[in-house]
Amino acid sequence: MNITWALLMMALGSVGVQQNQHDAEVAIALKSAMNPPIIAQQNNNSNVATPAPSASPEATNSESMLHTDPQPDAPKVKGIYVTAYSAGGERMEKLLTLLDQTELNSMVIDIKDDAGYITYKTDNADLQKLGNPQPFIGDINKLMERLKKHDVYPIARIVVFKDSILAKKNPQMSFVNTDGTVWKNKGGDSFVNPYNEDVWKYNVDIAKEAVKLGFKEIQFDYVRFPEGFEKRADNLKYTKTTDSRVEIVSNFVKYAKAELAPLGVRVSVDIFGYAASAPAEGIGQDFVKISKNVDVISPMVYPSHYSTGWFGVKEPDLDPYATIKGSMVDTHKKLDPLGSYKPVIRPWIQDFTASWLGSGHYVKYGKKQVEDQIRALKDENVDEFLLWNANNRYTADVDYEKQ
Repeated sequence: MNITWALLMMALGSVGVQQNQHDAEVAIALKSAMNPPIIAQQNNNSNVATPAPSASPEATNSESMLHTDPQPDAPKVKGIYVTAYSAGGERMEKLLTLLDQTELNSMVIDIKDDAGYITYKTDNADLQKLGNPQPFIGDINKLMERLKKHDVYPIARIVVFKDSILAKKNPQMSFVNTDGTVWKNKGGDSFVNPYNEDVWKYNVDIAKEAVKLGFKEIQFDYVRFPEGFEKRADNLKYTKTTDSRVEIVSNFVKYAKAELAPLGVRVSVDIFGYAASAPAEGIGQDFVKISKNVDVISPMVYPSHYSTGWFGVKEPDLDPYATIKGSMVDTHKKLDPLGSYKPVIRPWIQDFTASWLGSGHYVKYGKKQVEDQIRALKDENVDEFLLWNANNRYTADVDYEKQ
């Protein structure tokens, strides 16, 4: 199997960023994910953080509460990604028409985006102080009414640890270079520190406000350390505990679930599709540990992001059925042992053309390719999915109930 192409092409959940920037970041992140886990030693210039909250007292006493679906009557979700710009702009009318006329029934909408902007006007003083709210969605209450009128199941996407806004305003919550500047990745983006409990609370507070607005599910993205972190952990200043990166990321998810479950909202997490087949411990993601503490897990299994030979397929992008089927077989193998802790599996699938793969390695994605992915999911007893197109331009005339 040619792992090099997997490293270069595997996708994370940054579905709202420019495609070229996204692919470059993915390449670095996957190289990190493929490295064996290395636990960072305490930097002599760092302060040791107090342990982040692991869960509410009620959750500690009744762990079963964490694994009871707060919305057992929720629909089988078939959804699309919607940027805040689309949600607050003219494109929203076309997207609503798409849902009205098809079997699609859900939208995943940016409430805190890839840069760290809260995408609507909030009156919450704490959120205003830490974040930088922008009215990309001009009237959030009007949007929620609109979604309800069209019977759309609303999911709020919150990008967690990739947050240039919070890092710039509060360097002590981030990773700092030896010269005192906040660390940035090659794309110019900063991350905040998963060990910092104030970061946890900030993101969960945004989620709680989203619940009050009417969102039925909170989808956390970028639930991880920065790409290649294990290679620079000893050279950055940041607070940490003795917990490993895998433990701290999983504990954040457990904490978020404990805080949000009493509100009757589902919690989901975007994760490497690749992580079902290979470890991603370098950036703190463990497929099983994260899945155990969510209602829904959304692995990103775009065929274009698997390399030659995966699942016995020479060119995965050219054979979306076999690629998706293979990824779901691995996903079930990982999660079946969880028993009653197994979450709903709702993958992100591909509705875009991966022309960067080069001639002979990609095909223009359209009706057939999208339907092949849906058929593969059904054949592996997965009947929920989300469509990714960064520009929110989705293929027409797709049969979303494809058998």
